[in-house]
Amino acid sequence: MQNLFVDLIAKELSLVKTSVSNVLTLLDEGATIPFISRYRKEMTGSMDELDIANVKERYEKLQEIEKRKESILKSMDEQGVLSDELRKKIESTYDLTELEDIYLPYKPKRKTRAVKAREKGLEPLAKILMKQYENDVEGKANAFVKGEVETVSDALQGARDIISEWVNEHRVGREIVRSVFEKEAIITSKVAKGKEEEAAKYSDYFEWSEPLKKCPSHRYLAMRRGEKEGFLKLSIGPDAENALDRLDRYFVKSDTEAAGQVQDAITDAYKRLLSPSIETEFSNLFKEKSDTEAIRVFTDNLRQLLLASPLGQKRVLALDPGYRSGCKVVCLDQYGGLLENCNIYPHQPQNEYQKSSDTITRLVEKHKIEAIAIGNGTASRETEAFAKGLKFKHEVQIFVVSEDGASVYSAGKVAREEFPDYDVTVRGAVSIGRRLMDPLAELVKIDAKSIGVGQYQHDVDQNQLKKSLDQVVESCVNQVGVNLNTASKHLLTYVSGLGPQLAQNIVDYRSENGAFDSRDKLKKVPRLGARAYEQSAGFLRIANANNPLDNTAVHPESYRIVKQMAKDLKCEVADLIADKVLRQKVDLNAYVTDKVGLPTLNDIMSELDKPGRDPRETIKTFEFAEGIFSIDDLHDGMELPGIVTNITNFGAFVDVGVKQDGLVHISQLANQYVSDPNQIVKLQQHVKVRVIQVDRQRKRIQLSMKGLN
Repeated sequence: MQNLFVDLIAKELSLVKTSVSNVLTLLDEGATIPFISRYRKEMTGSMDELDIANVKERYEKLQEIEKRKESILKSMDEQGVLSDELRKKIESTYDLTELEDIYLPYKPKRKTRAVKAREKGLEPLAKILMKQYENDVEGKANAFVKGEVETVSDALQGARDIISEWVNEHRVGREIVRSVFEKEAIITSKVAKGKEEEAAKYSDYFEWSEPLKKCPSHRYLAMRRGEKEGFLKLSIGPDAENALDRLDRYFVKSDTEAAGQVQDAITDAYKRLLSPSIETEFSNLFKEKSDTEAIRVFTDNLRQLLLASPLGQKRVLALDPGYRSGCKVVCLDQYGGLLENCNIYPHQPQNEYQKSSDTITRLVEKHKIEAIAIGNGTASRETEAFAKGLKFKHEVQIFVVSEDGASVYSAGKVAREEFPDYDVTVRGAVSIGRRLMDPLAELVKIDAKSIGVGQYQHDVDQNQLKKSLDQVVESCVNQVGVNLNTASKHLLTYVSGLGPQLAQNIVDYRSENGAFDSRDKLKKVPRLGARAYEQSAGFLRIANANNPLDNTAVHPESYRIVKQMAKDLKCEVADLIADKVLRQKVDLNAYVTDKVGLPTLNDIMSELDKPGRDPRETIKTFEFAEGIFSIDDLHDGMELPGIVTNITNFGAFVDVGVKQDGLVHISQLANQYVSDPNQIVKLQQHVKVRVIQVDRQRKRIQLSMKGLN
């Protein structure tokens, strides 16, 4: 069966069969996507993570289709209707729609109108009419007037009900209607009667229609949300006359009275059965397509956010701003450990400016603070101005940090476990400070849906969303690598091959036995077997390890290669890492074997060039425009610095320091045509924007980047 799947997947994804086969074998053996992508390049033809993920996803879908086939074959066999021809058709298709069309006539039914008509003995009459030879249909129908069939009209109606069901279940008939829907379907949205006031936020869709194939995913999901909330009524469908004309041309074979009955049945079949069924099908398909697109945007944003520039291991003072309740202050050591916390009240109504200034300058000096992190919520700009006005004895960098999800973390189980003796305000401020030090290490503790990127995360398929987001988090964690001796169990959970239990076991072992001085010691961690070691070791780093390779992405299975290189050059491994001239003398072709090729050897040399280096960019400070604190301070034509906070299919949202992000529509991102905003901007990018419209009532800011970046 796997060989058949390999052929299908390779053809569909335009990949090499042997590479696909090897990927499926590795996946079945329990290998993770990051491990396969990084350490099995010879087997996969250097497939990247996206290709491997696509192979895995298609493999899982084919397995689901195979299970559905088994269920259908069993059902039809039990009914005694499974012919060799039908079995062959079912076994040869891997199109789920086609599969369901084959099964539809044999699918157990509830008491439909056609079923009731058959029970009254009217199927022979339906067959007579379907042949379309008869001109005296009433005469033929009269022979069936008996029992529950009281009149000729009843007999003809029952026969038409049976024909309607035949038309609905006919594979060609369904394909005809699908074809018309695909080319001509219009999506229409109307406001629900009497909901005009309540549905004001959906006013754009009170009277809206457009071709379904041109409807962007974000608009479709917005309309679906309005429908779910009871504010909108949606419908999808083509012009009925065109669909009926094509059905008539296929099914109506003459101009007899019987043909007229068939034509009436076709009209009934389309309106009552076919159109609603295909509408539901297209609605579900378009929802799935929109979900996929929305999740792609979400995962792209999440990846950028997780890989945002870290400050690194610096001592940080974090401020969670506020007015009446004051600003929560926490001081953290270079590992994110809490040193001290307090409250200050530099803003209204207390206005304890001098006292607050003295407190911050004292704490900065006492704890040798190197940077200040300020949350970007309420009173953020005022708190930033306050901090920048302070005088310190040494240089202190000041950063504004996104608070999205900090409240979710502070009230959650993870924060309670970390800080059982502190309240949510302290935990939230700690999270802000740690995000500056290492966004990835802190954000893995928070449900990705709460981080504040993407749109419609509550409207898309939740299982698919979670699966995709978890995959992105795993990818980012393993791309960066994890310090085995400082990582939290939450960060270790996402390391290839580990998971929650082994992550906890590593932390427990570390607590009991002290820091790891070699990767090999991982084998002593309870329940961490050979497979988990193989999958995880290359992504775990040990600074100042006995073996310098333990602080690189070189996998332990390749240590012998590096040792042989050093031996051949008559030097130590440490010398090879330290001396570029020595590395340039290595002839990689001399180390190629049947299992290790140039892709792995090139990766090894690249890693020796930059052992343990963080692949993320260096963090940069940013300053909002002075004197801009609220939407009331904005006016058309104003040019301002801003930070990209969210990217969608229709543009990018930019924070210009007024608590309400402005939208740079895709048409305003650049002077040239832009098909994808990610081609122009990245999350957390520092940009310059021009204000083109301010709607204070709806709190909407329209911005442009044309000619400015």
